[in-house]
Amino acid sequence: MSTATHFDIDPDEFWHDPYPTLKQMRQRAAIAFVPQLGATLMVRRDDIALNEKKIEIFSSVQPDGLMTKLMGQNMMRKDGREHRSERKAIFPAISPRTVKDVWRAAFEDMVDRVLEDLHPRKKADMTRDIARRLAGEALCLVTGLTNMDWQTMDKVSQGMVDGCANYSGDPTVEAHCIACVETIDQHILQRFPHVHQSPDYSLLSVQQQSGMSDDQNGINIRLAISGGQNETRDAIAGTIWALLTHPSEREKIANGQASWMNAFEEYARWMSPIGMSPRRIAQHYTYGGVEFAPEDRVFFMFSSGNRDEEIFAHPDHFNLSQDCTHAISFGAGPHFCAGAWISKCLIADVVLPRLFERFKGLRLAGEVPFGGWAFRGPMAMPVEWD
Repeated sequence: MSTATHFDIDPDEFWHDPYPTLKQMRQRAAIAFVPQLGATLMVRRDDIALNEKKIEIFSSVQPDGLMTKLMGQNMMRKDGREHRSERKAIFPAISPRTVKDVWRAAFEDMVDRVLEDLHPRKKADMTRDIARRLAGEALCLVTGLTNMDWQTMDKVSQGMVDGCANYSGDPTVEAHCIACVETIDQHILQRFPHVHQSPDYSLLSVQQQSGMSDDQNGINIRLAISGGQNETRDAIAGTIWALLTHPSEREKIANGQASWMNAFEEYARWMSPIGMSPRRIAQHYTYGGVEFAPEDRVFFMFSSGNRDEEIFAHPDHFNLSQDCTHAISFGAGPHFCAGAWISKCLIADVVLPRLFERFKGLRLAGEVPFGGWAFRGPMAMPVEWD
């Protein structure tokens, strides 16, 4: 255990809204051990940005972690040369050029088709019916699992996320996670011959073309699914909610003072769909007056860093005029989210402008509860349109 100041939290309150507690931590204990989480939290933006790069100390390699045990050791749980090698292998699938030349057109076609299908309903739940489907269909394209429908994609992603957060050891949750991994692997096996005969820019194909083993290819596909469904869903629905509840900010887009990209990046800073990234201490280390010991668990709190009063002019407000240059919504070190360019293209360049254009008079039709601190988003979001 680190020597950081102990800071107690109410887990239920923290899940419903972590931001008041994180603000107190920034003011009273920028590095604090939270007994209820069994981890030392870093909550200041610059502390996170500096230390996330020190992979020899703050290691992503977690052999005893639930993600590694249930999903295999993916590149998110590797550091140094191994991580760089696999990162390089997937780059042709997620590079800015590929996003521009390949995925944008594919996303436009998919989004137009989905919105055309949903438009006659005149009402829906934005999180469950619209954002979840858009995220799932996009993920089927990018991973190369075009033999999987979006409902299954959503199911297996949620099953793995639940399994990786199953700290209580619930055997039912673990069994469901394992079943979801097996479902993914079955779809991968079906697709391997197709991408071998007809290579494309999907993750499955690009990793195969790089010479990556089939086993590791599958493990990294599992990672892409666990990290690309819920977060994308939450970012789509959440950004739309923010624009609907802040009409003056949406007006900035209409009159050219801001862009859809500004809206997405500001929402990702303000509400941080990915709020935390865990690390394992690999060697003795002292920082900020705190001593860390090997095997200590540390949480880099991106959500807190993104509301650091010393960095952002209006940290607690959704403001499209805010400078998000120093936001760490996608991380700040070598594990910077590999899907960042894809997310920005899908959400800011395609979904937001097309959805607001197609669904005239889009408006909220009920309460929108939020939940989560490691991953955060609207739990439900009833909407209507003309």
